[in-house]
Amino acid sequence: MSDLGQFDYVIVGAGSSGAVLANRLSSDPRLTVCLIEAGPNDRSPFITVPLGVMKLSKDARHNWLYTTAPQTALDGREVSVPRGKVLGGSSAINGMIYIRGHRADYDAWAAAGCAGWGYDDVLPYFRRSEDNRRAGIDGVHHGTGGELAVSDLRDANPVDHDFIAAAAELQLRACPDFNVATPEGMGIYQVTQKDGKRHSTGRAFLTAAVKARPNLHILTGAEVLGLTLADKRATGVTLRRSGRVETVRARGEVILSAGAIGSPDILLRSGIGPGTQLAALGAVAHDLPGVGQNLQDHVDCMVICESRSRTPYGISIPALPRLALEGAKWLFGNRGMLSSNMVEAGGFVRTSPAEDRPDIQFHIIPGRKSHRGRMVEYGHGVSVHTCVLRPESRGSVSRTTPNGAPVIDLGLLSDDRDMVRLLKGVTLAREILRQGPMARHGLTEIIPGEGVESDASLRAYIRANARTVYHPVGTCAMGIGPAAVVDPRLRVHGVKCLRVVDASIMPTIVSGNTNAPAIMIAEKAAEMILEDRKTA
Repeated sequence: MSDLGQFDYVIVGAGSSGAVLANRLSSDPRLTVCLIEAGPNDRSPFITVPLGVMKLSKDARHNWLYTTAPQTALDGREVSVPRGKVLGGSSAINGMIYIRGHRADYDAWAAAGCAGWGYDDVLPYFRRSEDNRRAGIDGVHHGTGGELAVSDLRDANPVDHDFIAAAAELQLRACPDFNVATPEGMGIYQVTQKDGKRHSTGRAFLTAAVKARPNLHILTGAEVLGLTLADKRATGVTLRRSGRVETVRARGEVILSAGAIGSPDILLRSGIGPGTQLAALGAVAHDLPGVGQNLQDHVDCMVICESRSRTPYGISIPALPRLALEGAKWLFGNRGMLSSNMVEAGGFVRTSPAEDRPDIQFHIIPGRKSHRGRMVEYGHGVSVHTCVLRPESRGSVSRTTPNGAPVIDLGLLSDDRDMVRLLKGVTLAREILRQGPMARHGLTEIIPGEGVESDASLRAYIRANARTVYHPVGTCAMGIGPAAVVDPRLRVHGVKCLRVVDASIMPTIVSGNTNAPAIMIAEKAAEMILEDRKTA
């Protein structure tokens, strides 16, 4: 076993949080930082071209391609859980939507004992990263000049505007900016793109200049096997690279930024977690019951329609000239269909006036998504994702063997309150698609399909088709109670010199896409880590 040296900070995972941490901590030339990533560099053209998201969702080179355990409430189906395995992590393979969530999400964290994590506390860290490129953007809620480019879509499909107009016929308001404190309504999402290209955290925070810092050492293709511990202190990590087992030592801290699946799994493989579970696998280094528990994700179900209109994106013989033109638009200006993130528009709505804030989110695809698991389908159409923003259901990440993949149980729809909300949301999505502004596209519903109208038949449809929109969080939850894994400064309870900094620390999921919050978490954590170093 070879020793790769000692560093002040060892960061595991170069994704949405880890890349930010590596940038911020290595900006002090007196500190040495080692950033470890299991996947490759982010050179693939499928990462650069936004429409490449369709390929990346099933690309084993850049994606862990996790699969859940059979989901009891989903007719025993297994559900895919794609997670990025590349510099930039999931920000290199996701739908690029920049959403922060609702003020009340963060205020609830603070009220539950996570001091310093209320909305007004975290807003400056969102703004710090952001370089919003919309002219005249609200300077109270947004930042400019940060590393991460946040942009309007260059060429949103006309179907997006028709869907927003159709929603207005049902008295659903328009929302011109989803990143104010209390977003509600329908609109076109802003995206993490720069000049029409994907701008992942790898591209934004690990630029050539940052990579050239002599105090930053980046290891790719290096899968961390576990932590090294001494007297309940993290001293480094063991990893496998090119078939060799190697060690990296930490004189300061080890920071796990491997995501809501990877971070708890590394803790479990290191003997840190629920004692009863770990005792069956071998030695228990530290009994910490909350590790891997509290898993939350946005349960989602789709409505898919085919259209007579060829305005939506699609593959058809009549559309071949247009497809050639779209290719030229990209080659000569990074515009057109290839600059689309596919989930271009959407919004936040309440399923009942009794809700204190939106409880459903829509993601609109101006194209016919496959209902059979294919990358593309012949023809044109419109597809609408409907997800429950604050699910009551909980799952877990666990281990039954010391090696191999973790057991991921999302627990989807295990709480019937999520089914009730999702059913209402899917019903509303179908109603929007039936309004006048969408009628000109000549839509025919493929799924759920004609005849699926009763609550019983819709429940059956949802059980047979629901998945997620790939926002797992919560498995190393921040808090002060016995179920918490990290404290409000993201230090692992009971283990010195060890932190977790990624979406796994969310005690409850935010009301929206989780990439921007994961970046914010890293910005705040970097500041706390440097503060703690001064007082150590």
